[in-house]
Amino acid sequence: MGLSPIRAEPQKKKPMRTFNLIAATLWTALLGAGAAHALDAAPRPQPLTPALTTPATKYGSARDALRSGMRDYNAGDKIGAVQALEFAAGQGHSLALWKLGRMYADGDGVQHDSLKAFEYFSRLADQHADESPDSPNAAVVSSAFVALGTYFLDGIKDTYVAANPARAVEMFSYAASYFSDSNAQYNLARLYLEGTGVRKDARHAARWFNLAAEKGHTASQALLGHLLMTGQGVPRQRAKGLMWLTLAREASTDSVKDQWIASLYQEAFVAADESDRKLALALLEQYIQSRR
Repeated sequence: MGLSPIRAEPQKKKPMRTFNLIAATLWTALLGAGAAHALDAAPRPQPLTPALTTPATKYGSARDALRSGMRDYNAGDKIGAVQALEFAAGQGHSLALWKLGRMYADGDGVQHDSLKAFEYFSRLADQHADESPDSPNAAVVSSAFVALGTYFLDGIKDTYVAANPARAVEMFSYAASYFSDSNAQYNLARLYLEGTGVRKDARHAARWFNLAAEKGHTASQALLGHLLMTGQGVPRQRAKGLMWLTLAREASTDSVKDQWIASLYQEAFVAADESDRKLALALLEQYIQSRR
């Protein structure tokens, strides 16, 4: 079975003020320009343009800097955007920290730098870990934990960020449980399914896939459907499995990227008999009606 690569009843547990995401040396790296070399890390890629010093008087507040940064970003001025966002991030603004992390992770207007992205996401996760799951900023904080989990899976080559699957499990688990993040639930389910960083447990994998699938997470719907079709970790329910795979197939938007979903659907459709197909259709109609 070709599965997609990892990309993304939860109980509300007490927020963790600090996660020790990185040792004290990391904070040195965050605050000191030469600390990366002290940690025997490879030199970081340089930005496309030299960093500019922005007078603090240019922005009245972190919120003003964020607004300015997003205006510049949307206008195509990525250099100006980074300048303003760095000011806001220096004040601990969660959206600025997240946006800078994404820009460096994607090479969006700056040179791709996984380590810088990791550091921005780390600051966001550590400073805002106790953000209420109902707050407007919860989504970006949760997204930072998911990003950190992904980095910890393989590490970042030639840096102090080593591969640590167990730490990845911690990051995904917190975002999946406290923030009920569907990407985190999916990633955590994949780790349980594969036995990466945790003991292999298909039942736990199915549980997390189900939580994400109920939120409309396409990849989770497909893999939950596959588990139900094969009876892996859950009692075999072909009709329900076919229902989830049908939902996933219909939600797919990239025929190339999501070819694995189409393959699992076709495999399930062939394995199902006529009664399974009819029941799957009835379950699908019930599911759609319940979401209206």
